[in-house]
Amino acid sequence: MFGRSRILSLKNKIQLIENIDRRELMGNLDEHLRLISEATGVEIFERDDQFTLKAGKELNLLEEDFQNQKIQVAGEILEEMMETLIRGENLNSQKVSYIISLKEDGLSYNEGQLGKEVICFTHKGKPLKPKTLGQKSYVDTIRKKDIVFGIGPAGTGKTYIAVAMAINAFKNKEVQKIVLARPAVEAGERLGFLPGDLQEKVDPYLRPLYDALFDVLGRDAAARLKEKEAIEVVPLAYMRGRTLDNSFIILDEAQNTTKEQMKMFLTRMGFGSKVVITGDITQVDLPKGKKSGLIEAEKILKNVRDIGFCYLNDKDVVRHELVKKIINAYDHYYRKHPEEIGE
Repeated sequence: MFGRSRILSLKNKIQLIENIDRRELMGNLDEHLRLISEATGVEIFERDDQFTLKAGKELNLLEEDFQNQKIQVAGEILEEMMETLIRGENLNSQKVSYIISLKEDGLSYNEGQLGKEVICFTHKGKPLKPKTLGQKSYVDTIRKKDIVFGIGPAGTGKTYIAVAMAINAFKNKEVQKIVLARPAVEAGERLGFLPGDLQEKVDPYLRPLYDALFDVLGRDAAARLKEKEAIEVVPLAYMRGRTLDNSFIILDEAQNTTKEQMKMFLTRMGFGSKVVITGDITQVDLPKGKKSGLIEAEKILKNVRDIGFCYLNDKDVVRHELVKKIINAYDHYYRKHPEEIGE
């Protein structure tokens, strides 16, 4: 970190570091500066290689100590952004919003060393890295534990990261097989009305797993490994009666397993295997009266040694910024109306 010493507190100025792309730092039409101002109430002006920070109109009505605190925070956010660029990372509005949200919680984006963490490389040579501290914790837990539950809302990278970790383990010969499973639960639609045979009926439910595989491995390489049965993408029901040794096994959408299915799945684990279970406990599509196997497993297994639980939240959403706002809006609504959950 550059440290607070870079902020000239008497004049509330920060020196722009040499060789930094100003457009990327400030954003298109100063969008990044606007995000900082909206979050802190601090106005930011750039001139002669310096940023000048001062309290905005609404902030100016508050106590001076509070104004100075907000100016300090805005300055530290700018420093974090400059350091991120110096490390060779790109800046966009999503990343700036994340840096701001961490700083509001007293945390630092750069102290997490996210830019140095590479899970694997895609078939196009692009490095896959955790984009948030929550994702980094998830990656670290998968490396350390044999069974890991990744629980969180849509868009937090639960499945994608698990697939990337599985492919990395396979390439490093840590496992001999990758097994990706999903319960074929009807989320408002009816399986029986879909055209085709059983495999064609369940394939749409497995599509997110295929998408992750194709993105990391490439369509042709993934198809070849699937043909050799080094990779299996199967409905959860196909797991019954099997024992899987030396495998990386992922159960996706685990909130839609029944209690019996979850116990069945967890007992498929063989020697030399690793299991990752992902799910969002706020999106259970089971028939009324059926309890989620993921929710029950969380209660029963939370104190079992060598089983890891990672909880991702709205700050870990890496999709469109609106996804985060939608998740927050639903959470806020259901906190006020808990009786409507599951209706």
